[in-house]
Amino acid sequence: MRNVVRFADAHAYEAPLHDVTVHSMFLQHKLTGCEAPFWVSISYYLPGAKAEMSASPLERIYVVLDGQMSVEFEDETVTLGPMDSVYIGPNETREARNDTNEVVTILVVMPYPPES
Repeated sequence: MRNVVRFADAHAYEAPLHDVTVHSMFLQHKLTGCEAPFWVSISYYLPGAKAEMSASPLERIYVVLDGQMSVEFEDETVTLGPMDSVYIGPNETREARNDTNEVVTILVVMPYPPES
């Protein structure tokens, strides 16, 4: 089954532990009619914006589409530029932030939490 979502119809949401200067929208999600076992979103990090240091039981992938994103882990910090990506495993502690004066655009791919 296909599910076309126009950008104009993307579903805005507030991501937990993210600054108010991070704007996120679901591109493919149950809320947009998608039946995939994962969701895809786009996030815009304004200069200085960040997602707080935390861990999640859910794995995720970040793909930087525009700008430069710093992702800090317990043992290192990586800087990602356009079309760079990082896989973050379950329960891996990380902080994502924009240390630049430009807007950073990232694509996020994540599974849904297991159903209780």
